[in-house]
Amino acid sequence: MFIEATGWKQFLKWLDLHRKQRSILLPGTSKHKILVIRLSSLGDILLTTPVIRALSKKYPGSQIDFVVKKQYSSALQYNPLISSFYFYEKGKAKNIMDQIRKAKYDLVIDLQNNLRSRALTFRLGAEVKRFKKPTFKKLLLVWTKINLLKEIKSIPVRYAEAADVQLDNNGLDLFIPGNINYKLAAGKKYIGICPGAKHFTKRWPEEYFIELGNKFSSLNITTVIFGGKDDLDLCAAISYKIKNSINLCNNDDLLQTAVDVKLCQHIICNDSGLMHAATAVGAPVTAIFGSTVREFGFAPYLSKNSILENNSLSCRPCSHIGRSSCPQKHFKCMNETKPDTVFNHVKSLLFL
Repeated sequence: MFIEATGWKQFLKWLDLHRKQRSILLPGTSKHKILVIRLSSLGDILLTTPVIRALSKKYPGSQIDFVVKKQYSSALQYNPLISSFYFYEKGKAKNIMDQIRKAKYDLVIDLQNNLRSRALTFRLGAEVKRFKKPTFKKLLLVWTKINLLKEIKSIPVRYAEAADVQLDNNGLDLFIPGNINYKLAAGKKYIGICPGAKHFTKRWPEEYFIELGNKFSSLNITTVIFGGKDDLDLCAAISYKIKNSINLCNNDDLLQTAVDVKLCQHIICNDSGLMHAATAVGAPVTAIFGSTVREFGFAPYLSKNSILENNSLSCRPCSHIGRSSCPQKHFKCMNETKPDTVFNHVKSLLFL
């Protein structure tokens, strides 16, 4: 037993020494291979971009690669700080795992931290830093309304803590190639609306967007509707009922959307991926929050923005990601945020 115990102690000493050696493998003056993992979704991917900048400053000249689902890759496609991509596909994770192992990364930053991302980092032999999700605190706020998230930390700040980097004072990045042409005419007055969101309880009512758009039409301001392939029917229905509106909803062409969003004087949206895309290109944003709250960290990051929300309800938040229906059946979080309120708010921002 004495020999076994001694061997175990020696192993623990070796393990501790190995960890210390790993911690000094990445001095700020050396070039290294760094892998960042964030598979989805659009907003979460865009929220990694301040961390990418911070990594490039902390480890100048290092190679930074990224694992992402292909449908969200356009958010990073032209980022000059990213060397190459691995496109994650269901059923093909083993191929990516093999490629990652062969690449021999020095540092892996897992900003997804779920079973899929952990499988990708299994037995890599690299230092792995993981995003610590405040899941318990979020669920506590949802189910008991006990708020341990009063110190509101944005997701980029939480990502940076996980990666052990210092953020700068700039917002999100979305790089757009110069060969994408505007579909809107420069010099005209446009208000953009993004009526879509993945979950019902994060969507301001369709009829409210219609009423809002017509209010701007009465001021000779053109309403432009933006969305992706999941929003095609919704955007078409809204555009049909707003006088002289322009429907630029498309089949998830993020870069085309971003080019035209930049020409809008203001964007009105839900808590969605396009909210973050709009902030990334510098568009002023008013976001309408329903079932979710800013404490979750997904408010527009370091941009000209305002959030409209119904703070009089004891049932908010009812979810940390959104729901398919209102559990209270009244949907007051959205229904009581009236078009007049949003219209007057945005009008005041535009000095109209």
